[in-house]
Amino acid sequence: MYAVVGCRSCGTYWLVSDPDRQESATCPRCETRHPTDRLKRFHESDDRAAAAQARAKLLADKRGQSEAFERAGTVDELERELDGFEGAVDDREYLEGSGLDADEVASAGEDAAGGSRSRDEVVRDALREGNATEEGVVGYATDHGVPAEAARDILDRLTRRGEATESRGEYRLL
Repeated sequence: MYAVVGCRSCGTYWLVSDPDRQESATCPRCETRHPTDRLKRFHESDDRAAAAQARAKLLADKRGQSEAFERAGTVDELERELDGFEGAVDDREYLEGSGLDADEVASAGEDAAGGSRSRDEVVRDALREGNATEEGVVGYATDHGVPAEAARDILDRLTRRGEATESRGEYRLL
């Protein structure tokens, strides 16, 4: 069971798993500890994705972005649309069609750990390393090869999905 709850101190919404089995929960933004029986539950679901979607809707409503949220649809809907999309070109096909060796490109992108990080991972790492503002995240991301606009889009997407929170211009991963 997952519940979308709200902090009385800072107004952040977050997910609590098994709220009936916990005595307290800590707000991920301001770190205020709350008794779970006193937290207002805005939504409850056995499905984490449904609870995250409900939280994202609450955040969109709070920011006055309800229409944009409704137009975006759910992650499941967007994935189904992409599955049915014909004519998409995968990375390898695109690179080779551009005259580049896909294997060389892949090896050039490898980091010291032997793998490469996706743009999403770079933005998440920026947040984990304490870059709380949009400018800080974008700066970190551009230093690690992610275009500024892509970093902003990923940050926005993480917030809409309920995987990150934004309050007063500061972001945190949940």
